[in-house]
Amino acid sequence: MANDTSKPSNNKQSIDNLKTSGFERRMSIAKTSLNIGRRWAGNSVSGMFLNKEARTARNQAFMEAQANYVAEELGKLKGSVVKIGQMLAIYGEHVLPPEITSALQTLNDDTATLSWPTIEQTLRQLLGDRLSELDVDTIPIGTASLAQVHRATVLATGEQVVLKIQYPGVADAINSDLALFKRLLKVSNIVPQTRSLDAWFEEIRDLLHHEVDYEAEAATTERFYERLIDDPRYAVPKINRAYSSKRLLCMSYEPGISVVSEALQLLPHERRNAIGQSAIEIMMQEIFVWGEMQTDPNFGNYLVRVSDNDHEVDKLVLLDFGAIRQFDNTLLTIAHGLLKAGYRHDHQAMMQAMTGYDFFDTMSEKVCSDIASLFLLATEPFSDPATNPDIPTECLDEQNRYIWANSKLHSRLSSAATRAMQSFEFNLPPKEFMFISRKFIGAYTLLTVLDAYTDSNKLVKPYL
Repeated sequence: MANDTSKPSNNKQSIDNLKTSGFERRMSIAKTSLNIGRRWAGNSVSGMFLNKEARTARNQAFMEAQANYVAEELGKLKGSVVKIGQMLAIYGEHVLPPEITSALQTLNDDTATLSWPTIEQTLRQLLGDRLSELDVDTIPIGTASLAQVHRATVLATGEQVVLKIQYPGVADAINSDLALFKRLLKVSNIVPQTRSLDAWFEEIRDLLHHEVDYEAEAATTERFYERLIDDPRYAVPKINRAYSSKRLLCMSYEPGISVVSEALQLLPHERRNAIGQSAIEIMMQEIFVWGEMQTDPNFGNYLVRVSDNDHEVDKLVLLDFGAIRQFDNTLLTIAHGLLKAGYRHDHQAMMQAMTGYDFFDTMSEKVCSDIASLFLLATEPFSDPATNPDIPTECLDEQNRYIWANSKLHSRLSSAATRAMQSFEFNLPPKEFMFISRKFIGAYTLLTVLDAYTDSNKLVKPYL
């Protein structure tokens, strides 16, 4: 949850307070809906005398404008409403208009900042007299839906730290935000109202309540710090307990540049390959070694510390451990089976691995076969090129490394998923798979941005 640490976020809109009560948030959504309704009516009337082609173009442009307006208003609310909007942007591509999912994607990093006087008041409430021990930069270096980050100096020691400051009231608004979103989904009828959907929302509820518990995040960060302290490819912030609490997290300042920065694109390609390989390998360790994964794919959760020494590797800085999801042995067993089947590009083995959840066990053989084919496509970057003739030739370099930017994997998966859904009454996948898929989508985008090539044998063989 950080930007390029050399560039504070002083170019974003600033707001003085948050609408955190359930009534305020409902009124804000109601006002937004009313404004949209009025604009729709005006657009419909003014477009009555246009021909079909002109009316279609006008409606598409209008939809884009309205979607951006909704995203902007949600950004002002911040909190879990924005978090849920981000998830809908990822999962909703098959059930929502593309203009809406595109606009919701801006919620990842384009939300307004909370003004310094409000943040200072929050810090004073959380730290009391200890705030005088810190020199806090008034301009945030990172913002997100639940918190924003300010750089600071511990005056007594000169230690450079960052403060992750939770927005006031957002923890108390989680339950009402979820109820609001469920109501919107029910009214709009954009997804089936099933027990799977209810289970997914319960999972979201648990995850969000965990994510606003910074004492739990501090403990998780410390676990990852210990796990990776001897691995030169990664850097994890060190928690400073003296200035941390349930709603405030203080940790060491870890410099780096954004993964979308121009400076990173100017690195030699092999160095970007190594960064991309590291990004995927840490994800594999999370699932198959530690059994817990940071499920938020936001680019702001990563920085890169570029080495100016040829004898040192570039470091991937891992910043945010709030959205941690722990997995049980049943899921890990299934995941191992899916990975092995994908690596060997074995359709029958993929079908056999798809057991243990009602989502799989209640499928007909035809549907199971279709979903297995979808999984084989999804695991293409992790398959052995020697046994997968379906990998497009433009997706492999001369060393048989996978070229993510050439793969168009996301659009190919979207088309295949649409066809698969048409073969049976759509039901939401198990919630655990949705969180894992969320991380994989983020990894795909990250490696595409880096234009990284990865070696599937190095990635998968340790887990076979």
